[in-house]
Amino acid sequence: MDLENQSDKALAYVTFCLSLGIVDLMHGLVRLPILATFAADMVKSFEGTILRGWFVYAFGLVLPFLEALIGISLILGLLTKWALLAGSLLMSILIFGTCLRSDWATVGVQMIYVIAYFLAFLFLECNQYSLDRISRSRKRE
Repeated sequence: MDLENQSDKALAYVTFCLSLGIVDLMHGLVRLPILATFAADMVKSFEGTILRGWFVYAFGLVLPFLEALIGISLILGLLTKWALLAGSLLMSILIFGTCLRSDWATVGVQMIYVIAYFLAFLFLECNQYSLDRISRSRKRE
């Protein structure tokens, strides 16, 4: 029964990371075709804050790529620990910016992502169906 319970936890984990990865990937992919517009819109939304327009624009150009890379990593289960760390840190940066804009409703939504990353980190030991697991198995041989 314990083996079945571990398998169930591993299945739950892989579906959770798959969903989180799809969200991250799609956040990035839908912005790539409109990258310059997305970055310019970010600059407008940060007018009146302490952040300089050039910095916001540069961040807006990089953000979709980071989101897509984190998403791909989580979907494949490749470097999962580091993808979760990167995603968590990225959420902290996004929350900081959102707080500067006093957009508290969006901060609330972003906190849901923070909880998702926390849970994925907390249950990282359940990461059994992943490229990380295959890589670990090959290193032992």
